[in-house]
Amino acid sequence: MSFSQKVKEELFEHISNARHCRLAELGALVVMSGDNSDNLAKKKLKRLSGMLKLEPYDEEGKKALKLKENGGSYEIERILVSKNCCKQAFIRGAFIAGGSVTNPEKSYHFEIACDSCEKAKLLIDLIKDFDIDAKYIERKNAHVVYIKDGSMIVDLLNVMGAHMSLMDMENVRILKDVRNRINRKVNCETANLNKTVSAAVKQIEDIKFIEEEKGLKYLPAGLRTIAEIRLEEPELSLLDLGKKLDPPLGKSGVNHRLRKISEIASELRRTI
Repeated sequence: MSFSQKVKEELFEHISNARHCRLAELGALVVMSGDNSDNLAKKKLKRLSGMLKLEPYDEEGKKALKLKENGGSYEIERILVSKNCCKQAFIRGAFIAGGSVTNPEKSYHFEIACDSCEKAKLLIDLIKDFDIDAKYIERKNAHVVYIKDGSMIVDLLNVMGAHMSLMDMENVRILKDVRNRINRKVNCETANLNKTVSAAVKQIEDIKFIEEEKGLKYLPAGLRTIAEIRLEEPELSLLDLGKKLDPPLGKSGVNHRLRKISEIASELRRTI
């Protein structure tokens, strides 16, 4: 089962206690359901209709759901969603009818497809009432309301009442965040290690060049000692190199001496 279907299955079982919220959700199922609506949307429409004891498409049902016809389809009057709880119920019904959400392991994308610009704008207004920034795009014959921010998708799952799915998504987000932080740390450490190795290789090349051309006795005593230790133990860090000296030398002091050796090697290369 896809993550999207899992969310819908959870929302299918979510039934509001208040009649006005049930009307709002049923209204969303009526106005948002099209030929492509899946069986779950049709089942919930039937379930709510039975609980409310009304037929959505007869005069009494249209009146209760505040439906109005517009160009062969239905829209609702905003009075149906005047309360926050009813807005939540309407969004829930709209998602069951025409929504989808990608597996958070792959990416963060939530959307609800509408068959008119007016319905899309209504949904955006309702979603924004919960401080969630939904956007809108036209795609072929559909008007799509979408969200790509992971934290906002989590907030909207909460608004709709998909609390189990919310926890699943939060767990994925936490794991992804931990993995990303570990990867960043590993990448940083790898970059530093590569930098250290490259520097050590260059130092050894310079020392060997001096040794071949002039002999290490060409170097002053302090530089000669650090050069000999570097050749003997090329894997040592600057800090550990410094500990081998008598008296010991700090990291910056070791680095200074190795830089001086590189300068001497560079000068020799220019003159030879």
